[in-house]
Formats: sequence, structure tokens, C-alpha cells
Amino acid sequence: MVLGKVKSLTISFDCLNDSNVPVYSSGDTVSGRVSLEVTGEVRVKSLKIHARGHAKVRWTESRNAGSNTAYTQNYTEEVEYFNHKDVLIGHERDDDNSEEGLHTIHSGRHEYAFSFELPQTPLATSFEGRHGSVRYWVKAELHRPWFLPVKLKKEFTVFEHIDINTPSLLSPQAGTKEKTLCCWFCTSGPISLSAKIERKGYTPGESIQIFAEIENCSSRVVVPKAAIYQTQAFYAKGKMKEVKQLVANLRGDSLSSGKTETWNGKQLKIPPVSPSILDCSIIRVEYSLMVYVDIPGAMDLFLNLPLVIGTIPLHPFGSRTSSVSSQCSMNMNWLGLTLPERPEAPPSYAEVVTEEQRQSSLAPIGACDDFERGLPGPLFAYIQEFRFLPPPLYSEIDPNPDQPTDDRPSCPSR
Repeated sequence: MVLGKVKSLTISFDCLNDSNVPVYSSGDTVSGRVSLEVTGEVRVKSLKIHARGHAKVRWTESRNAGSNTAYTQNYTEEVEYFNHKDVLIGHERDDDNSEEGLHTIHSGRHEYAFSFELPQTPLATSFEGRHGSVRYWVKAELHRPWFLPVKLKKEFTVFEHIDINTPSLLSPQAGTKEKTLCCWFCTSGPISLSAKIERKGYTPGESIQIFAEIENCSSRVVVPKAAIYQTQAFYAKGKMKEVKQLVANLRGDSLSSGKTETWNGKQLKIPPVSPSILDCSIIRVEYSLMVYVDIPGAMDLFLNLPLVIGTIPLHPFGSRTSSVSSQCSMNMNWLGLTLPERPEAPPSYAEVVTEEQRQSSLAPIGACDDFERGLPGPLFAYIQEFRFLPPPLYSEIDPNPDQPTDDRPSCPSR
């Protein structure tokens, strides 16, 4: 009798994204197939799958125990998120080479489906770091009598979603610092730095708009700069190992003595990076925006503004109020932008919208594809109907004189 041979053993997942990469989140069902191709007849004891998700850290440090004695201290820690096993063919026990209970697989290609559910509890996002990783994988094992097992492991990606459309991540981040340079008995004027960004949460591919004011009253030429840093923190046996990496940076113009520079929304783009990891007990990935002044011959003056890199981008309608209000507050409070005491009357409706435009705005709803995709149903019809209605009449006389008035300019977002 001629024994058959195992030609190939492969694993494929059912859930794939546009990049043909399996991506899941906590609570999702992971399903796929184990494909086995054989030539001739093959007798099999079992075909199993083993799925596992875990975070693991490891690093070593050198220690001195005396004048001429040194040793290496290992730091390791592991957190398991799930551990699933299933038998696709045969039985659980395969530690002997008996001929009982064998399954015969005929020549050709055979597929065996598998499925399991990820835990509902939060999972750490897949990550590969300097001293640790978060990995999720499925391993297939084919056991035959008198042969070594055939094994294959295939990883899949897990994203623990971070929605940046939350109040804490939509709040502006700001800071102010000042530094006075001293050289022996001479003291120069201070260097001051104020910086602000619209929100704390961003997603990869977005650009951070930086509003900053740098005033150089010292005798040196300084350079304002900004950079995004990723900080990886690993924890084991009560110790922490930290790694800081530069993600992106930009450079402003050199600033001579007595000069001031203002950034009115200078943009720094976030490259493709791993999302923040905030819920893992042994691995933490955080981001920060550093706005700083490079001072030759002295310590830099810097501000650290915390960032959270999420997976769910900013909602286009929920962002407008936050963006407008934060920019208004930013400009009015510390960038010195003031509003006129008495605003000019707006143009009349006839000057802005022609009769032809008004008639075209009454076209059927289906004609506006871009709005239809984002605003289906009655809400879209409401917006379309009132798109070109005239603004309210302008008057410099208070229509409600009995009510208390406030002459201060109001923020447009209120």
C-alpha cells in the first residue's frame, strides 16, 4: 500500500477588509476554513485548531553584584485574553500511534470550517513594540500516526475601537510657558510660548492644526518647532521600561531677538500609526504633541499636549460646533483677534442668491448624490428645503428692549 502525502495545509478567514487583512473587535465572531490538500489516501488521527490572544513583554537588564560580578535580570509578564481549542477531525487525544479511530482522507482538496467568538470584554489592539507585543492567532495542527504533526499558524488583527467623538477627546488642549536665559551675571529677556490645538483625539491621516505664539525677548536666535511622539511603556515585576519614538515633526522660521511669530493653524499630519493602547495592564501606547522652542546653548522651552490616536474618525456634523467654538475661544482669548464693536449689515438675500439658484434648490432630492449618501430620509429633505431661504432681517435696534442686554461679542457657535 502506497501512503499518500500532505501537499498543503492553509488557513483562511471569512472577514477581510479592503487590504485583504482579517480585522476584528471584541465580541466579533472569527470564522474561516482550514484547507487540507493531499495526494493519495492519508490516514489522520486528528485535525485541530488552537486560537489564542495575549499580550507579552520581555526585556533584560544587567546588574552588578560586586566588584567583579555581574548578572542579567530578566523581566517578563503575560496577559491572556482568550484561549480556544476545537477538534475538526478525529478526537482530542493523539499521543499514541495506534491504528484505532483513524480517519481516511482521500486525494484532493478538503475544507473544514471553524468559528469562535472573541470575548465581550475589552481587548488590547494588536501591537508590535520594542519590548513587547499584543498578538492574536489561529493555529492548525494535523496529527497522523508515525509522523510528526503538521502545524500552521496565521495571525489576525484586533482593533479595540476608540471613538474620538466623545467630550473628553473633543476638548481643546492648551498651555503656556516662559523661560529666562541667564549667562553669568547677565540676564536676557524671557522667551514665551503659548500653544493650543482644537481637540485631544485624532485618527491617522488627519492633520493637527497648531495655534501658537512665540515671543523672543532674549538675545539669541531661536527656532519654534513641533513634533508628535509615541511613548511605549512596558510593565513587568513592578518595573517599567519606556521607549519614546518620533512620529512626525515640523520646523518654523528662525526668530531673532525681539521678534514674535504666530501660528494660525499650522498643520502637522499624523502618519499611519498604531492606535493608542490605554486598557492593557502590561503595555501602554500613548501619544503627545510637543510644541517647543529650540534655544542654542540652553535647554529647550517646550509644551507637551496629550493626544489620543483613535480608530473612529471625527463625525462631520458633530465636529462643527466643537471646532468653531474652540477656534473662536482660541482667537479671542490669546491670539488677540477682536471683533468689531458694531457689525456691518449682511447683504440682502437677492444679492447673494439669484432666482435661478433658488429655483434649482427646489430640484428633487435624489439629484444631490453627496448629500443623499450622508443624509437620507426627512432630515435631508429639511435641509434641502431651507437651503436658500433668506436670512432674518438685520436691525441695529434691539427688538426686545425690556430684556437685559450684553454688548460683548458672542461666539458664533453659541
